[in-house]
Amino acid sequence: MRRKASEKAIKCVDNCSANYSGLARCFVECYVGGALSEAYDWIARLKHVEEQVMRLYGASAITYSRELRSFLEDPKRHLEKKLFIYTHDFIRGRISAEEYARKSLMAINTSLRTNLRTIYQDWGFLALLLKVYREGTRIIYPEHKIISLERSGRQRLRWIPPNIVIDVPGYGSASFFMEVPRPLAWGDTSDLSRVWSLYTALRPDMMVFGGRVYDVLDMDSNPPIKRPDIIIEFKELPDWYRRKRIVKGPLARPLSAEEWRSRWIEGLYTGLADVLGISRDEAMDKLSRRTGVLMDEVRVVELYKSIYRPEQMFLVSKHVVPGEIKAMLEGHEIVVVDDVGFDKDKLEPVAKSVLETCVLVEEYIVSTRDKELAEVLGMIKELWEKGVLDKEKVMRLLIFALSEENSGANGLEKSGH
Repeated sequence: MRRKASEKAIKCVDNCSANYSGLARCFVECYVGGALSEAYDWIARLKHVEEQVMRLYGASAITYSRELRSFLEDPKRHLEKKLFIYTHDFIRGRISAEEYARKSLMAINTSLRTNLRTIYQDWGFLALLLKVYREGTRIIYPEHKIISLERSGRQRLRWIPPNIVIDVPGYGSASFFMEVPRPLAWGDTSDLSRVWSLYTALRPDMMVFGGRVYDVLDMDSNPPIKRPDIIIEFKELPDWYRRKRIVKGPLARPLSAEEWRSRWIEGLYTGLADVLGISRDEAMDKLSRRTGVLMDEVRVVELYKSIYRPEQMFLVSKHVVPGEIKAMLEGHEIVVVDDVGFDKDKLEPVAKSVLETCVLVEEYIVSTRDKELAEVLGMIKELWEKGVLDKEKVMRLLIFALSEENSGANGLEKSGH
């Protein structure tokens, strides 16, 4: 298959080289062909559930990452931009036609796979929100009601906020986190970046917590995040279970510089040993090698279950999952919901579990349509919960602001006389 793809890419370069100004567009149209129609179809389906969620939940907007946003706006143009540097180098004779074909097909394949995967994951998230909706359901967080489906950049200081917290009448509240845990901006740890590749590699697609959880980080647990009630993993490819991934360990010896890092790695050692059926020492030895551990996707899913220990875990597959693969996952108490396609009704078992996980919460709710005020209130709440602010400090800030305003007003009155 790879050889055929390479041959096709080279033919596309030959066919498109006559017009340098339109080389990238011509190559994309020639190489991708009908796959773009699939992309446009998936985008339309995502937009459909997006509109429904905004209407039912009263959301101001739903935002995506810059990468996906560009793809959603114009998939063909997005793929063209991926070839900009290669096209520039090819036109100036810096790379051969074969090299241009090889690099371009890799860039296009990677971008298509990544964006289609994200689209299906986001569709699953929004479709699940539709399935759990009941009349009167409200968005508790974020206060400004802009639902962000971005993964990176959501962590502030040393905590990781949810993508959304909702309250369902008659059931209670639930908190949704997409692709956590993520790296934190620690700032005082020079070598923390060494574990970021590991830290970001072991991220289930979604975690759901009963109640209103505004921070997933828990320094007293192992690994150092709260134990989720539900983990949901989405698979959009028909042969996802045949694919493999390298799980790498960051260091060759136990970490002692920071307690957080030690707890994270300890959890990984134990979880990996459980999934692979080996001793903990053997798992440590495997992770200490820079080459990492080659695992198929089924084992990676089982690893999520072993490390994070959720009360329930679901694997949602767009396509039918073979019986033997389903049996393997169910043997690890992972519920398989397959042949979902884009039918949100097939997410009913997941939605039912989420509703059962909801927790009734007695909490004061402050609602505002002013985005800036909502962001300020959100910051105050987070600092309050961290113990940085209390009522006395907030009152002092308000009194100071009022005194400044009064001083300014008095100054104006005097100057008027």
